[in-house]
Amino acid sequence: MTTAFYPGSFDPMTNGHLDVLVQALNVAAKVIVAIGIHPGKAPLFSFDERAELIRLSLQEFLPDRAGDIDVVAFDNLVVDAARERGAKLLVRGLRDGTDLDYEMQMAGMNRQMAPDIQTLFLPAGTASRPITATLVRQIAAMGGDVSAFVPRSVYEALQAKRRT
Repeated sequence: MTTAFYPGSFDPMTNGHLDVLVQALNVAAKVIVAIGIHPGKAPLFSFDERAELIRLSLQEFLPDRAGDIDVVAFDNLVVDAARERGAKLLVRGLRDGTDLDYEMQMAGMNRQMAPDIQTLFLPAGTASRPITATLVRQIAAMGGDVSAFVPRSVYEALQAKRRT
């Protein structure tokens, strides 16, 4: 049984993240969605909120595979966190050539540190390419409509944050 490790901040979960997660589930029996915890950053959503939004997003889009993910936190090297959880694939989404350049460097370094873990690049779908969590947060904070960029549960959570 192949386990994939999909790291990121997921603050918030976007349709782009969901697209990559669904693709990862096409090649792995199980995907560990790993939320990176950085002590110097103040996320919009807590770890628990992000974990729940990831689960709800997959439940909405692909309910029969919702049980095939785990959501965990990590604060160490991605390859160490993946290895600790028995993952052999490291999933990275690509939107464009800029992502590819950066991700190739990371893949090379990760391979040097953990040759037993293979990086798998998954291309974002056309509709997902311009979406970033940073832009979604900024648009939502300014009262813009982000419903086309995030799953319904995330949109509702963003609306609730804005009201508070």
